[in-house]
Amino acid sequence: MTAEMTGRERISLALQHRAADRVGVVDGLWPGLLETWRREGFPPNREPDEVFGFDMTTIRPDISLRLPTAVLEETPEYVISRSADGATIKQARDGSFPAGAIDHTIKTRADWETYRERAVWDRERVDWPAVRAAYARARARGQFVVYGGALCWDAALPIVGTETLLRALVEDPDWVRDMYRTLTDICLAGAEELLAAGFEFDGAFLCDDMGGRTGPLFSPRTYDALFFPEDRRVCSLFAARGIPVILHSCGNIQRLIPRLIEAGYTGLNPLEVKAGMDLVALKKQYGAALAFMGGIDARLVIASDPREIEHEIASKVPIAMQGGGYIYALDGPVLPGTALERYHHVLDLVRRHGTY
Repeated sequence: MTAEMTGRERISLALQHRAADRVGVVDGLWPGLLETWRREGFPPNREPDEVFGFDMTTIRPDISLRLPTAVLEETPEYVISRSADGATIKQARDGSFPAGAIDHTIKTRADWETYRERAVWDRERVDWPAVRAAYARARARGQFVVYGGALCWDAALPIVGTETLLRALVEDPDWVRDMYRTLTDICLAGAEELLAAGFEFDGAFLCDDMGGRTGPLFSPRTYDALFFPEDRRVCSLFAARGIPVILHSCGNIQRLIPRLIEAGYTGLNPLEVKAGMDLVALKKQYGAALAFMGGIDARLVIASDPREIEHEIASKVPIAMQGGGYIYALDGPVLPGTALERYHHVLDLVRRHGTY
């Protein structure tokens, strides 16, 4: 039997399409779930990375506009607040619905130009003591450490909102191009600042949710004109430093995958099952060029019959891991209503079926 590897070794090999001791394990929790689990016996004063043995840690700077934040309204059911990007956010206290923007300070190109000067890099965007502590913990645990950030759609969306951004893609692409380039500049400047300060990143994990339920939110031609130049710039910068880049993009983005490979992405996450992203089919079609992280239906973890998630893992993981190139993750956060014991069972299944 192969000796147990560190998460850093495990994920590095997966991104090189090489077999490790087993597949890497990476998941995130729905907000508030950890507090529920602590009432179910989750060890106090310990974090999920440590208890579950997650193999990856993300370090990210603040790339918001850094506008004043405030709580605007509170009820027993929800909280309405203003974000650092000027969005008015409504969030359920019990996590029954995700946080969503109901208004935005920046609604027009003129508004953007008023606030654009806030979208610049400086060292104060990094909480240096917290980041250094997180990095030291990750290195002590042998984790794969990634630089995290948001690109293009995901960077602009919190600032202007879905409706404004979709309309601008058609009516004012030059404005979108300016936002994308400006916000990508911040993301890349953060990486360069941290690298210059001595942080050694094993990879980058960058978010840009470009998919809907049945396909991309925009045409491939729009992607080519507005997104591809920034994606290629980002991937080129990291590639020049030997750093692989994993793209997190929810929804169905199958039509964009050839372009993402051309841009230089190394891996793709989360392969959202309910949007039609089929891990096994994608592995067969693109597995030689792209590593995958995700593709396991998070809804099945909370299904009443545990055999559903058992079949999901047993039917997908052994195929996806062939020849390397696969890292286990659910296709979204671990959902509210997931029992702690059930989640432990899921990870046991992953390690059983995902061992080389």
